Amino acid sequence: MSGTTKILAISSGGGHWVQLLRLRPAFEGCDVVFATAKEGYRSDVGDAEFRLVTDGNRTEKLRLLRSLFEVFRLIRRERPDVIISTGAAPGYFAVRLGKMLGIRTIWVDSVANAEELSMSGQKAGSCVDLWLTQWPHLAREDGPKCFGNVL
Repeated sequence: MSGTTKILAISSGGGHWVQLLRLRPAFEGCDVVFATAKEGYRSDVGDAEFRLVTDGNRTEKLRLLRSLFEVFRLIRRERPDVIISTGAAPGYFAVRLGKMLGIRTIWVDSVANAEELSMSGQKAGSCVDLWLTQWPHLAREDGPKCFGNVL
């Protein structure tokens, strides 16, 4: 890889994954590794690298712990220059760990969170280099910022 920016684009499934894929034009010219929790999404990324990680939620503590370790291993193996996530647990772990390792991080909060920021978005906001919301009324001077939406 000669000077190409390497991006880890990571999210859980469903709408988070759909939104992450909608950001693909922004990754043009970069070396991108996509990561999510559903094997069935592999075909969504064409020739791009694809990795699986465990997903979990606050009622599944052991799955969350497994996800944390898998995401850490993924970051250490891939060594991205930038980590971007549209949400939930794997993405939250990725941006937190990435920031601790000196990697640039971006969080794009889910368009589904129209009334308030997602719980993971609220937590991730304090540790990312760029924190975005897709709803203008949720933007604040100290973050998140709003530059439009991806859906």
